[in-house]
Amino acid sequence: MISQSASGTGPSTGGSSGETTAVSVTRSITATWWYTVAGILFIEGVVVPLWLEAMVGLGLPRATYLPVFIAGVLWWASTFVLLLDYRDRRSDHGVVRRARWLVPLLVAVAVGVLAGILSGLWLIAVMPLVQSAMLLTWPPGVRWRVTAAATLLLVGVSALDARLAFDVQNGFDELPALLIGYSVVIPAATVLSLWWWDVLVTLDRARLSEARLAATQERLRVATDVHDLQGHHLQVIALQLELAERLMERDPSAALEQLRAARGSVDDARQGTRDLALRFRSTSLRDELANAFDLLRAAGTDATVEVDDDCDAAPADVLGPVVRETTTNVLRHGGGEWARLSLTREGGSWRYRIANDAGGHPVDHHDGGGAGLQGLQRRAEDAGGTLEVTRDAGEFSVTMTVPAGAS
Repeated sequence: MISQSASGTGPSTGGSSGETTAVSVTRSITATWWYTVAGILFIEGVVVPLWLEAMVGLGLPRATYLPVFIAGVLWWASTFVLLLDYRDRRSDHGVVRRARWLVPLLVAVAVGVLAGILSGLWLIAVMPLVQSAMLLTWPPGVRWRVTAAATLLLVGVSALDARLAFDVQNGFDELPALLIGYSVVIPAATVLSLWWWDVLVTLDRARLSEARLAATQERLRVATDVHDLQGHHLQVIALQLELAERLMERDPSAALEQLRAARGSVDDARQGTRDLALRFRSTSLRDELANAFDLLRAAGTDATVEVDDDCDAAPADVLGPVVRETTTNVLRHGGGEWARLSLTREGGSWRYRIANDAGGHPVDHHDGGGAGLQGLQRRAEDAGGTLEVTRDAGEFSVTMTVPAGAS
């Protein structure tokens, strides 16, 4: 049995699905986003305890700790809204001004003013607004300049706070150096995390574009063949009819010959069209499955294919359209994480099965309201075979079994 997986470079012996490669990036891109969010929220969450540590070190009244802590948590929660907006953005260029940015930014300003007044530290007053600004959708060229400006601003206010702490406390150790160092690197760390997410999004879009391009190129190839075939025959028919029209009055017999020739050209065009369609339908199942594998892989799906060695003996006219239909349905309605295709010989029958993650359409998955599955059911019945469809919470599968001599 021959098997092929999205992680391999070609067919290989055995049933292994191979190692995971960059193709799995698309499969885990949603998880990667939540890793990114969790990392940024963790970085921000550490800042609030550091604020309290600095206030304790400066000997500020305990009554100020709780308001600063509550305000810090409120600001921390507001940044989640900006992160969701960053993921759902529709433009990669220019600052997209949206009304829902206003509330998180106002929260950052209010928290900064309150915490700055209660702590007496410029760093705590500036930090919330600066970090929230890092989460906005800046153009690529502007983002790094904003990051540099934000870092310089934090360095400046940190130096000012250090000087005030030295003057008031007659020493520098009372202002934790960890708060200064941590706050200064937060903008760069945040932007690097978002930049990595942008890279993954770009790769994901490139894979989707590759899949669409492959389908478009196939359509263009078919359209070109049809155009060349029909264009030639229609031009010949037009000339024959024009000649028959000219000969009709002075030489009816010759005109009749041209009409007969035109009818023959029509028959040639019809036969040529049938031959062209047969050429596409007669693609071997091995090639059909290879094409299905390539399309799924281009879309970022972790695909594996297993076929018997003598799969070329399977009824391609029956199963070929089924392979194309079910592959298209996986691309349209599947979860996009994995797909498993197999073609095996079982006694006097051939068994084709495709399974994939159910995705977000557990009800109408693959059937487009029922038409897709009904069409497959008719194909199975016409060939004297059976169609089995199974669906559970995590997997959707279609299995067609047809006699070896089906046509």
